[in-house]
Amino acid sequence: MSLSIGIDIGTSSAKAVVVNRQGDVVFKVGPTYNFKTPHPLWAESDPEDWWKATLHCLEEISKACDPASIEAIGLTGQMHGLVLLDAAGRVLRPCIMWNDQRTSAECAALTQRVGAQEVLRITGNPVLTGFTAPKILWVQKNEPEVWARVDKILLPKDFIRYRLSGVFATDVSDASGMSLLDVGARNWSQTMLAACGVKPSMLGKVHESPDVTGTLNAELAKRFGFRADVKIVAGAGDQAAGAVGSGVVKQGLVACSLGTSGVVFAQADQFEPEPEGRLHAFCAAVPGKWHYMGVQLSCAGSYQWFGDRLGFGADFRVLDAEAEKVGAGAEGLLFLPYLTGERMPHPDPLARGGWIGLTIRHGRGHMARAVLEGVTFGLREGMEMIRKLGVPIEKVIVAGGGARSPLWRQILADNFESSIVTVNASEGGAFGAAILAMVGAGWYPGVEAACGALIRETGETLPGPNTAAYNRLFPVYKGLYPALKESFAALS
Repeated sequence: MSLSIGIDIGTSSAKAVVVNRQGDVVFKVGPTYNFKTPHPLWAESDPEDWWKATLHCLEEISKACDPASIEAIGLTGQMHGLVLLDAAGRVLRPCIMWNDQRTSAECAALTQRVGAQEVLRITGNPVLTGFTAPKILWVQKNEPEVWARVDKILLPKDFIRYRLSGVFATDVSDASGMSLLDVGARNWSQTMLAACGVKPSMLGKVHESPDVTGTLNAELAKRFGFRADVKIVAGAGDQAAGAVGSGVVKQGLVACSLGTSGVVFAQADQFEPEPEGRLHAFCAAVPGKWHYMGVQLSCAGSYQWFGDRLGFGADFRVLDAEAEKVGAGAEGLLFLPYLTGERMPHPDPLARGGWIGLTIRHGRGHMARAVLEGVTFGLREGMEMIRKLGVPIEKVIVAGGGARSPLWRQILADNFESSIVTVNASEGGAFGAAILAMVGAGWYPGVEAACGALIRETGETLPGPNTAAYNRLFPVYKGLYPALKESFAALS
């Protein structure tokens, strides 16, 4: 039996899935690790923790499966992180992570240096605090002794690639989130590299996601009993890999991820940045294609927070049941989901959450429903921008923990005015990475063919009678951030 592995280097855990040719997940493992916030707005992680977790995954896989059946490994993980190595391949400092917000000044400086419209034209995105390039500028300014020793700059999953194979490489989708890639040309931008003081030799070769970048090193193959020719495939950033794992690999399909953060993700046949840079325009994991992505920083995380802090420990199914008793619009109660700042459509780390319209009549059910609706309104703003770019939306494939809620799926369908579909694959980015590994191993002729063979629809939710009510409320929601923006800044 032939097997592939998908490895996902997440924010607080690694995840590995073993998949056979039929797309069945035959084994999975998910060790956890911590990240640190040593100062306000900072978020850092030790890359050695990711490597120890990866070794644990491979060890468990070698025990549970026939290691000689493993043919390929695909990689995915958290995007935007800055991993710095010296000439001996040693980590120079903790990784500055995607959710680190320390680089506002560096974002402004880089934007001024290159020009806002030129940055958007080249990279498809404004320079954001989470992205990699401003973190490079921060290290240059604040840790010059570290920068002086830098030989290689890697993204999180590509650090694991280096440790697995000795190869320095990345893929186009993950590299798109660095503010260093010419996204239209699918290669490094000399303009952006020069503006950041980065030598091309510091960066690995850029590959398409199904490309084979190397093979597992002999020592690890022997240690775990793997074949000597196990292929290491380029893989993709977490959201691009998740889209592959959900079957969103052609124009007309949209992925909506209801995880801690929320994402709307649509593949496109051409590269055309959103005029104001409110949607990410990245290379897709499908060769020669691109995608638009809107990221909401606190999606199911808002509901989790509500359940933990104000729900008295209630089971989410209990909260759903209470929310379902309340009509659409929660009797005039709206929720702003900016609990950790916001990225889409307002890239504002100072934005704050809250309920608007509270009265003595409102109870926990109203507040719970308002949270679900407020998060959905935020995602709807992303869907509106995708439609304005002329990208067709035939159906929306929903994934993540929030997708288990029938109530939330109905609220999405009513707001998106689109069919909401669930699929048989539930392992997200790790499964997508395993599919990319299958393509790299030659099991399928392309990503679209693999997804067509492996991913099936399991349920559908259609728009209902509440659409009209949400259409009346949505403009009210959209007006709240502009009205409160200065107040958020003052409170922060």
